[in-house]
Amino acid sequence: MLNRISRLTLACFAALAVASFASTSYAANVTSDAKTTVKKKASKKSKAAPVLADENPDTKDATSTEFECEAGNKLTIYNHATDEQHVALRWKNKLAQLTRVDTSTGANRFENTRLGLVWIGIPAKGMLLDAKKGQQLANECKSAEQRAVPVEPVAPTAPATPAAAEPVKG
Repeated sequence: MLNRISRLTLACFAALAVASFASTSYAANVTSDAKTTVKKKASKKSKAAPVLADENPDTKDATSTEFECEAGNKLTIYNHATDEQHVALRWKNKLAQLTRVDTSTGANRFENTRLGLVWIGIPAKGMLLDAKKGQQLANECKSAEQRAVPVEPVAPTAPATPAAAEPVKG
């Protein structure tokens, strides 16, 4: 009879071990499925917001400045008097919103990191860069105001006195 009880006890332990392993495995699968679903929903929301913000920048009631660049390229910058931190830029029939980035030089620098566009404006000219490819898209961009400022050529320096201009006879 003792032999029979030990066999029965051993069978119970084996059944309990299998049951506990199966329930642990089932709980792990349910937990991982729940985590996966939550992560997918969060990533969709975070990606959707920036795309909508850049899709249609507001150009209504904005002042526009047209720039003519090298190689016949043209672009337009739209500014709002109430928002100095953003500009809208039209380049090759695409409109993008750019955000101001502080610089140590005082140049006006605006970027759109999603598209890789960088606009740098200085008093003499502007340039459009593609930060993702590391190349210039447009250079020597000038507005009508910048084109109107004449560039003064450097005149040759004349001698201070007429005697200094004559060769010394000796």
